[in-house]
Order: sequence, then structure tokens, then C-alpha cells
Amino acid sequence: MTSDATGLTAPRLAARDAAAEAVAGIVQRPGRSALTMLGTILGVGAFVAVLGLTATSAGQISRQFTLLEDTTVTVADNGPTNDVAPPGTNPAIGFPADADQIADHINGVIAAGVWWPVSLPAGTSFTGSLALSATDDQTVSLLAVSPGAVRAMGLSLTAGSSLSTYENDSRQHVALVDAGTAAALGISAARLPSHPAVFVGGTGYTVVGIYHSAQRVVTGEPGGVVLIPANTALADYGNPQPGIGNEDEAQLVVATRVGAARAVARQLAAAELPTDPSRLVVSSPPSPQTLQSQVTGDLTGLFLILALISLLIGAVGIANTTLVAVLERTEEIGLRRAVGARPRHIAVQFLAESTTLGTLGGLIGTCIGVAIVVIFAAAENWTAILNPVYTLPAPLIGAFVGLLAGAYPALRAAHTSPLAALRHQ
Repeated sequence: MTSDATGLTAPRLAARDAAAEAVAGIVQRPGRSALTMLGTILGVGAFVAVLGLTATSAGQISRQFTLLEDTTVTVADNGPTNDVAPPGTNPAIGFPADADQIADHINGVIAAGVWWPVSLPAGTSFTGSLALSATDDQTVSLLAVSPGAVRAMGLSLTAGSSLSTYENDSRQHVALVDAGTAAALGISAARLPSHPAVFVGGTGYTVVGIYHSAQRVVTGEPGGVVLIPANTALADYGNPQPGIGNEDEAQLVVATRVGAARAVARQLAAAELPTDPSRLVVSSPPSPQTLQSQVTGDLTGLFLILALISLLIGAVGIANTTLVAVLERTEEIGLRRAVGARPRHIAVQFLAESTTLGTLGGLIGTCIGVAIVVIFAAAENWTAILNPVYTLPAPLIGAFVGLLAGAYPALRAAHTSPLAALRHQ
């Protein structure tokens, strides 16, 4: 115990007393307190929900991309040494003539084949035999594919049949068309029995099948894709350009069993070109981690800005309410000062009130945010991911916001003159 100059015991404010005063001040004005906490509840709830939903969706994205990565291998031809093709290779495409069959013999391979984008002359148009207008050559891609490549791409057919080995070996003028391009060219599933054709420039290809999606290489992207047999493409348009980086370079796509991609990738080059395996560049699809990080970062940044705005609104609300409380309780402040309360005691009292409001808002907001993540994940049949590093300290964010918001009103209350406050009555 300490004494002041008058010999009286110096007044002090215990933590328990400050907490009791804060709770009493909040309970006396429940409606105002609830509205004051609303901004903090929204801010902290948004903070927890955004981080939780981002982590949950990122986990789902990672799972999907990892599945594709574990079942796909691609091989590019870097060109022969001294421009001399090794014995047994097809100089037209840079791969062995039986590249599909060689890859099929590797344990773990489901399907494999060679494909390349066909380089068309400028101004080439795509026209359907049943359509009244042509499509722009800049919006449709013509791909040459071997029968094994069609299987490896994992096309989902909606009508018709796939390209066969016979059609490739005999250089038939047939084509597979994605659903979007088929619709644009006036070709429907019901009309396939009448043997509709797509004309690339002046060359007609009978449409034998329509697909709506693909697992690898082709995606049916805007503009569409037309697939023709590889040997037919060689006869009609010539050889693709060798070397990595060319727009129409030939590649080998390999579909593998889950988990076999890395083992297959280690064997492919030596199996395809045993005399010059270093010529082939074997790789799995790019790791999804970079894309996932970019998507996650963009989403997190966007929604965290919204969460911070909500927290700012909550802080302004707490500051405004605390300041109004200071003005309304001027007489109480004067009376406390008159009976011996120090300025720091008054400041602690109002800081305790604003911090308590912020803490309650943070707790409620955290519970709401966690509930949103769990409910959303359950609805999508996903695994909810909540990082305790962000979730557990979330109520402290509310407390910190309340502390900062109450700083100015508390200082103003602390500097209130006892005489002026009593005269205010």
C-alpha cells in the first residue's frame, strides 16, 4: 500500500474491478453493445471464413491436379543430332513408326500416342457440309493424332466412334469434332448416320464422332478442335517442324495408372530411342503447386481486404460508441475523479469496455466463420481445413481492434476535468 502527500492511501483500480465495470457498462446498454460488436463480428468472421474456405478449396484443387499429374507423361522431340534421324525413327514426326506400341509395352501405361497441331495456310476456313456459313480459321485448331493418342487423351464421346487404326493406316479422310465446333458447323449426333463432313479449306473430312470433353491435351476450348488421323495429316499437310518450341511440333502423350507416371517417365526415352535417348525430353505436367499458390494468393488477398474493411468498420463503430459513452457519462467521470480516481483509472475503465466488446465480437465472429467453413465443406463433400495458426488467435484480433478503437475516447475521458464534469450537471 502506498500513500500520497496527504497521508491517505493512494487509490488504485484492480483488474477485477476494471473488468466488473466494463461488464456493467456493456450490460446497461445491450442494444448499443450488440450493434457495436456487429462490425467486429463480421470482420473476424470474414477473416476466419476466408482463410478456411481458401485452404479447403486449395486442398480440393491440389487433389484434382495431383490425380492428373500422377497419370500423365508427355514426351517432346528435341530434334536429331546433326539433323540425322536415328535408324528406325519416322523422320516425318521424329518418333519411331511404332511409338504407340513401344510405349504400350511399358508396365503402367494405359495408352500412348503421337499428336501435333497441323500448320494451316493463312485464310484456311472450316465449313460444315450441313452449315450455311464457315468458321474463322483463327478459332479452330486442327490436330493430327495417332489412334493411341486418341485413347490417351481420354475423349468422352457423345456420338459416333473414335478414330481407328485402320483409318490411320489407310489415310482415311475422317475426323473427330468437339461438340461446340460440331454445333457451329451444323453437325449433330442425329445427323452422323448421314455422314456429314467438315471441310478444311477445300479438303473434306467425314465426321465419325463428336466428343464433349478430354482429360489430356485437348480441352474443347473456345474455338474448338478437329482431330484427324496422323498419317492423313502427313499426306495432306506435310511434316511437322522438329524441335521443341515450334508451334506444330510432334509430341507423345502417355496415360498411365495412378502412381506409375514417374516410373514410366524414367523408361520412355530409352524405350523409344535406345540409340539416342537424350534427344527426347520426358516430363510430367507442370506441378499444380504454382498455379494453386497463385489462385490461393489472389483469393486470399481479395477477401482479406474485405475482411479488413469490415474490421475497420467495426473499429469505427466501437470508437464512436465509446466516445458517445464518454460524453454521456461525464458526470460519472467527474464524480469518480472527485472521490480520488486517477486519470489512468478512468482510461483503463473505458479501454476495458472497448476491449471487452472487441473480444466478444471476435469470439462470436470466429464461431460463425468456423461454422461457415464446416457447413460449406460438408455441402460440397470436401474436407474442411482450418489452420489453428489463424483460427485460434482470431478472437485476439477482435480484442486488439477494440483496444485501438477505445484509445482516443479513453484518453479524452482521462483528461476530463473533475470540476468541469461536475458543473456539467
